[in-house]
Amino acid sequence: MTRLRGGAALAVAMVFAGSTLVGCEGLAPPADGGGPSGSGVPADGDGRAVNPLDNPDGTKPGLAAITSTADRARARALIEKVGTKGRGPRTGYERDKFGYAWMDSAPRDVPFSHNGCDSRNDLLKRDGEDLRFRSGSDCVVMALTLNDPYTGQVIEWTKSRATKVQIDHVMPLSYDWQMGASRWTKDKRESIANDPLNLVPVDGPTNSAKGDSGPASWLPPNKTIRCSYSVRFAQVSQKYDLPVTAADKEMMLRQCGG
Repeated sequence: MTRLRGGAALAVAMVFAGSTLVGCEGLAPPADGGGPSGSGVPADGDGRAVNPLDNPDGTKPGLAAITSTADRARARALIEKVGTKGRGPRTGYERDKFGYAWMDSAPRDVPFSHNGCDSRNDLLKRDGEDLRFRSGSDCVVMALTLNDPYTGQVIEWTKSRATKVQIDHVMPLSYDWQMGASRWTKDKRESIANDPLNLVPVDGPTNSAKGDSGPASWLPPNKTIRCSYSVRFAQVSQKYDLPVTAADKEMMLRQCGG
């Protein structure tokens, strides 16, 4: 097996935007968090990451930056199709209502489901490089190198420090609940919770800082990836027919030049 490069995982402290949003006028981007700490190093490009516009099912790795004028126009056109409504109450939300984490038994139309490997390890394998597996297993990842799209850093990860890399639900499950998933069937909730389109391995502290925020109050600190993040948020929204708030849609458009 290829041996991992040295280096420790970074820790990122994020702060949320403090201003009150009134409609979409004067919408300010979420405040940037502090710089990364630890010995993570800037990623040299996106590694194997794929443009989300060319990865509509989420089975290819990462979130490559969207930079061309043509692609940014395509991104805005996609985001424009997303419906909007106000956030409903969080009452009744529980993580278990979306299935246990991380299951391999999501409905069979979800990519990677029923393949003998749980969702977390599927995503680590999809996005990680220099993978090392548990002895005798081709599923359980014990170590990897991750080009983290949210911070732009390279993370050298080992399972002994598992929370240094977390799997982010791009469209958070609590957000989903408030936007309509509270009325869904169990199967549909398990689908969005385990769909690789909605899942990205990222720096753990950065993911924790996001919570259940939408794009109007949280965006990845790596500014080059914010249009791609907005596209992925829109892709999940459209696939599951879930609206976003008007403020979130406006912020998503702004990240792609709208």
